[in-house]
Amino acid sequence: MAGSGTAHLRPAGDVVLRVEDLVVDFPAGGGHRVHAVSGVSFDVARGETLGIVGESGCGKSTTARALMQLPPPRAGSVRLDGVELTALRGEALRATRRRLQMIFQDPVSSLNPRRRIRDIVAEGPRVWGAGADRVDEMIEAVGLDPVTAAERRPHEFSGGQCQRVSIARALVLEPEVLICDEPVSALDVSVQAQILTLLERLKERYRLTLVFIAHDLAVVKNVSDRVLVMYLGKTCELAGGDTLVERPAHPYTRALLASIPRGGLGLPPADRLIRGEPPSPVTPPSGCRFRTRCPKAGPECAAAEPVMRRIGEDHWVACHRPEGAD
Repeated sequence: MAGSGTAHLRPAGDVVLRVEDLVVDFPAGGGHRVHAVSGVSFDVARGETLGIVGESGCGKSTTARALMQLPPPRAGSVRLDGVELTALRGEALRATRRRLQMIFQDPVSSLNPRRRIRDIVAEGPRVWGAGADRVDEMIEAVGLDPVTAAERRPHEFSGGQCQRVSIARALVLEPEVLICDEPVSALDVSVQAQILTLLERLKERYRLTLVFIAHDLAVVKNVSDRVLVMYLGKTCELAGGDTLVERPAHPYTRALLASIPRGGLGLPPADRLIRGEPPSPVTPPSGCRFRTRCPKAGPECAAAEPVMRRIGEDHWVACHRPEGAD
């Protein structure tokens, strides 16, 4: 084993976003609560793309909204350039949100259908009194004509074009961090590739830091410097994209990789690596939350929750029986 410690640590790089022990839960009736995010920690270095991946209901989108304080987490810390966002209220929080913008999963419903494209992109500058001179630049930067497209309304555009508008709306305020919450999952495969290429180009042009969330590990790996795997509100594994594919250590990560078409990258069939359906986040299993679906689970997996430990250079896993660890 290469060592142990807290999973948010990164060997090198200027950290712009630091998340520690993030907890988000919701009332579920009868005195119960939905444990959506339970103690997630990670760092994002300036200029990198951190991917977050997992099945539907794993807590990745809830994590994204908690970064924006929508709503604020019940516990934990979110720091942007050292500023504790969970402690901010009112105008101070609104001002900080200029530096942390979000793109949503459904590009059509996230846009006001009654407003013209130029007005949608210019909404932020009108509120903040800054960035109005960047509206046409942003419309053009996302691949739309600022003359012809700007006067049309969202219903006149395809889903991919609407997502371009959403990206322009987010970038016009010159954010440092762009949170992409499943930005291509509602789009056709060919359009997905176009939007991913656009995001990569804009990242370089405007020196952005990205948090990219998706349920498709193949997509996340291709656009991310590092990938964080979540399951039922917990972090399972954190590693560079190539490392995660070549040496997956957590049984859940291996199952996600095995489910990718084209043979599952040489892994056994997914149904040999994962079984059944995810348990309820209202009553998660004791110990390791993946143990009820894991063929490798043993008594220790029910008795104690595994902690994130380092098993390689910038490779962390929360598992009592990780693959390939000493």
